[in-house]
Amino acid sequence: MKKVLLLFPPEWVPTAPYLALPSLTSVLRANGIEVVQKDINVEMYDHIFSREFLVFVKGRIDGRLRDLREKQRMGEITKEERDIKGMLKEYSFVDLEHHIKEVERAKEIMRGPEFYDVSKAEWSLNAFREVMSYVSAAYHPADIQFYPVESNLNIYRPWVSGDLLKAPHDNTVNVYADICRQLVFRAIEDEKPDLVGISIGTPVQLMSGVTFSTLIKEKFPKIHVTVGGNIITRLRDEFQKKEEFFGTAFDSIIFYEGEHPIVWLTEALDGKRKMEDVPNLIYREETGNIRVNSTYQEKVNELPPPDFDGIPWEKYFSPERLVPYLGTRGCYWGECTFCDHGAGYIDQFRAKHADQIISDLEHLKKTCNAKHFLFTDESFPPALFKKLPPLMVERNLDIYWTTLIRFESSLLEPEVWDLAAQSGCRSLYFGLESANQRIIK
Repeated sequence: MKKVLLLFPPEWVPTAPYLALPSLTSVLRANGIEVVQKDINVEMYDHIFSREFLVFVKGRIDGRLRDLREKQRMGEITKEERDIKGMLKEYSFVDLEHHIKEVERAKEIMRGPEFYDVSKAEWSLNAFREVMSYVSAAYHPADIQFYPVESNLNIYRPWVSGDLLKAPHDNTVNVYADICRQLVFRAIEDEKPDLVGISIGTPVQLMSGVTFSTLIKEKFPKIHVTVGGNIITRLRDEFQKKEEFFGTAFDSIIFYEGEHPIVWLTEALDGKRKMEDVPNLIYREETGNIRVNSTYQEKVNELPPPDFDGIPWEKYFSPERLVPYLGTRGCYWGECTFCDHGAGYIDQFRAKHADQIISDLEHLKKTCNAKHFLFTDESFPPALFKKLPPLMVERNLDIYWTTLIRFESSLLEPEVWDLAAQSGCRSLYFGLESANQRIIK
């Protein structure tokens, strides 16, 4: 039986796991497939704020400074390089031990009860940002950030295919190439997978995700590398036209939902089914043609709860374990002309049964040893908002939860909100489409 390694690349907010890997993992394990999940996003931030990586960064700064001094000695330095040399010289005098101690302390604060002291939390964020400026200097002109998640390699654009293919080999600017060599290669050498799946959910992850997949293909050519996720689904038609990505950056793409398609891809690689029979798959055939297989939609009520076993809870920058959960897929409303969230789904709203959601939450509370839950639904349906709280209270679920929701006239009764509060709802993120009456109507 083939072994699967799932990777979640940077960058995402490192306060809680992203739901993609645990969702895939649960279905793979339910089908008897060995799988290891690695949240490289949170591992990267934990690694960056460590002695090992900061000493490595100092070596990079000193090395770039030596190279520029040599160019200056040879009379070959440009004005821009002279400016970079001046900036690197300033950072070469930074008190590294001071920064190492500060980020170690900052991690303690963010992961413990001191987080609730606002002044200490702000101090921690500033400590992280100072170190990120130091790291950015080593990869200039890249701008590497902790929060908000807005890092940018600057000279490479994630929406340009040529840049996506060139960036993995730029050892001057691309911090993700070093993260791949230091964290991803180590995981592959330890686990020895036959299939690596990389979930690329957002545009910010495109550069790191394709960097990882490309370097994995080069170092481990026998491993099948597949990529998927929301942004990959949105770009599937463009990737289909770019044959140069297949075999170079990855072997296949899984578009739309991937729980069962990755199971069937694993079986195909094991000789148990044909590649053309794996739905939601794009790959290069032996003839050289790019093939797009049929589409498949998951039956949400038949899916097991997400499996977080293997997720490094201790590394998240949060004092509590925050468990993501998805009770619905798609958006029940689906009428906002400006919204593109539906592009990541086959157009059909689906919801789990309320009883199943409660059972899943009970299971996750126990297995994750957690009381804090985030419903990551596109927009929480009013019917479910009314159904769940009474069941939570009746079953004595004893959790705290939050979700994203619309302003709805059907949710005006005080009793609804009283029950929501009793059930543990502590905050809601409301989406306001417009204040213009013509648009609202």
